[in-house]
Amino acid sequence: MKVSVVVFPGTNCEMDTKYAYEKLNADVELVFHKAEALPSDTDLVVLPGGFSYGDYLRSAAIAKFSPIMKDVIRFANEGGKVLGICNGFQMLLEMGLLDGAMKRNSNVHFISKYHHLRVINNDNKFLQKLNVGDVVNIPIAHGEGNYFIDEQGLEKLYANNQVLLKYADENGIDKNPNGSVDSIACICNEKRNVFGLMPHPERAIETLLGSSDGVKMLEGLMEG
Repeated sequence: MKVSVVVFPGTNCEMDTKYAYEKLNADVELVFHKAEALPSDTDLVVLPGGFSYGDYLRSAAIAKFSPIMKDVIRFANEGGKVLGICNGFQMLLEMGLLDGAMKRNSNVHFISKYHHLRVINNDNKFLQKLNVGDVVNIPIAHGEGNYFIDEQGLEKLYANNQVLLKYADENGIDKNPNGSVDSIACICNEKRNVFGLMPHPERAIETLLGSSDGVKMLEGLMEG
């Protein structure tokens, strides 16, 4: 499987993402944001975490104008699988590939810690190896992870089973670290080929480092 990881000025999780997917035996290529096109054999595009363009204006507001993004949009619209992690999730929102927006965390502080998530829907490639109700422990690291969508948009997400993960405690009870609407941590588009989440599954692939719960997430997108 070919995974293309897009790198922007300020990206800081590209090597973590590359390592994680190579550990799962994927062929990974780092693609610079000024490239005009993705590699022709790309099976999955990952927009990794970090602080693209220093998060000036607002997170990912500038990254969406990078040359490579036109091809990322084309790839997604043609049914290609796209995963946005943290800053990458913010990019997907800015580009309109996912619905909603991000605000500053409700406590206005940067949060960096492990946090539990509850699986809400596994009828998708990303979470197909997990069960509804499963609780996983995945790191979060963000200052603008407060996901917002209006009431009508929220109803639409639930109606189409697009809410995939919620922030929770170890028992699966909602526990919201950043103020996100309905404790939402991960969503997908209606076609279920574009996925965005603030937590970092690529940082949860080694039990020695705290958790390997991210493995099943990343593996899911590697299957047809």
